[in-house]
Amino acid sequence: MSASSDNGSDSSLQYQRVLLKLSGQALLGEREFGIDETVLRTYASEVKTAVEAGAEVAVVIGGGNIFRGVEHAMEGMTRAHADYMGMLATMINGMALQDAFEQVDLVTRLQSSIKMEEIAEPFIRRRAIRHLEKGRVVIFGAGTGNPYFTTDTAAALRGLEIDADVILKGTRVDGIFTADPEEDPSAERFEEIHGREVIDRDLRVMDMTALTLCQESKMPIIVFNMGTSDNLRRLLAGETVGTHVHWDEAKADTERVPA
Repeated sequence: MSASSDNGSDSSLQYQRVLLKLSGQALLGEREFGIDETVLRTYASEVKTAVEAGAEVAVVIGGGNIFRGVEHAMEGMTRAHADYMGMLATMINGMALQDAFEQVDLVTRLQSSIKMEEIAEPFIRRRAIRHLEKGRVVIFGAGTGNPYFTTDTAAALRGLEIDADVILKGTRVDGIFTADPEEDPSAERFEEIHGREVIDRDLRVMDMTALTLCQESKMPIIVFNMGTSDNLRRLLAGETVGTHVHWDEAKADTERVPA
């Protein structure tokens, strides 16, 4: 569990320090590519509510929405070069989130895994933790700073580095389902599921590297709908929201898993 903070944190919260992973694709909203301002405002409002409840919030954002505007130009490009472009895309989204957060009076710090002194701090673990303890929202940009690793892996890595209590994956659906609920209305939602089951069923919650990192450290993951008002605060308070991915072997033997 995270250390006590300086920001008058609420001990009644089940999760005190969290790593929130947001999809760049979700920032599209109703657009073909780019950033939907309405989605930004929704995210800012949800994070503000969580911080006001006493949570310490760090964020990792993907870059898929920016990629959609250049994907054809990337055909035939080497993987490492394309991945570095993806890191820059996450910084664009990180800057957009930072501005949206500050518009609602959240004190925010943007940290980058690659040097961008004019727009972001370098990622320094102890500095990031201190920001969180002081009630600041920290946005981690540029992934891990290395090609061949996704922002899911960056989220798992940063979550472990800052001693987060849980990784929260904000999506457009209400958790993990037996099939894509946007394509199959009969898909059944898991309330709880063991991480091994996620891997065996290839449910694509996060990539394998990210899941392996979480498995080794028994880091819980909650997948939930970030677009539903008050979901973030409710799950921080321990309410049943989304799907809880755990690594408890005893629980795995007794929980019911949809067929």
